[in-house]
Amino acid sequence: MNPVRIGLMTYAHVHAPMYCRLLQSLPGVELVGLADDDARRADEAAKAHGLRTYETYDELLAADLDAVIVCSENTRHRGHVELAARAGVQILCEKPLATDVDDAVAMVRTCREHDVPLMTAFPMRYSAPIHELRTLLESGAVGTIRGCEGVNQGQLPRHRRNWFVDPELAGGGALIDHTVHVADALRFILADEVTEVYAQANDLVGGPDIAVETSGLVMLTFTSGVVATIDFSWNRPMSFPAWGGLGLRLVATSGVVDVDAYAERVTSYDDATQKVSWLDASEGSYRAMIENFVASVRTRTQVSATGIDGLRAVEIVACAYESLRTGQPVACRPRTV
Repeated sequence: MNPVRIGLMTYAHVHAPMYCRLLQSLPGVELVGLADDDARRADEAAKAHGLRTYETYDELLAADLDAVIVCSENTRHRGHVELAARAGVQILCEKPLATDVDDAVAMVRTCREHDVPLMTAFPMRYSAPIHELRTLLESGAVGTIRGCEGVNQGQLPRHRRNWFVDPELAGGGALIDHTVHVADALRFILADEVTEVYAQANDLVGGPDIAVETSGLVMLTFTSGVVATIDFSWNRPMSFPAWGGLGLRLVATSGVVDVDAYAERVTSYDDATQKVSWLDASEGSYRAMIENFVASVRTRTQVSATGIDGLRAVEIVACAYESLRTGQPVACRPRTV
């Protein structure tokens, strides 16, 4: 069997190093190389992972690839996805799929026109605790869901990739960065769609030079009437054992369920550095996501988190920003693609 040949479109995202490690650890997968507009980042990736770098994205896409992972800054996703789609290679795009609903719609349409499967990087769909929760709900053991509380808190990401706090590249701040994970997890668990969004946010975390929102709360109302809140804040201290985490509390007619999506971890205490860290706090979900992507490339079949799922998350975020602007709840109407 020929190896699945995968390329990386930029090393910009904080997850790019992990994707390289995971791809290089999988049998039957060849990480061919990467292209990046930033020569410093390209050199960093080449040295860290022994990768070949390509001068242009066209050159990378011409290297007999089967698939690419788009790891560029958020506002550049559309250009890279559409370029890959026209080259006929399958795509895994980092979240958020786009920073604008029209861009997300265009990306889905372009991939469909070129018969290229598009996957959105939503690793929580591959989290064992999240799957266990979905199975529990489907069994009816806890009754009917009445409300949900979601938390996706993390460290201010500027120390890892400064573009996360640049609105021109990120499209926003903590709201767009973290809300999409929990919103998609809730859509996946509840098998339901959002009809209304209300949001509040502030920039109290990070200092006066931060030009984006750094903490806040989003309230979602689903078709079923279920109401969910999402704390999307970048409020974890730098001394926290990991970049952050994701948790859910679901209140139902026959019980309350608490879920820590990153519960599968080992806590490490290092006396030499006086630091506590969580080992494998999230990589298991990402590994399962990458394995699903590779399997879908082999068989040209659909994945769990599609481009449509990415679009729905972008729609929710767009409504949240509109709510911040107006101070009012905003109706969420899914676009037909």
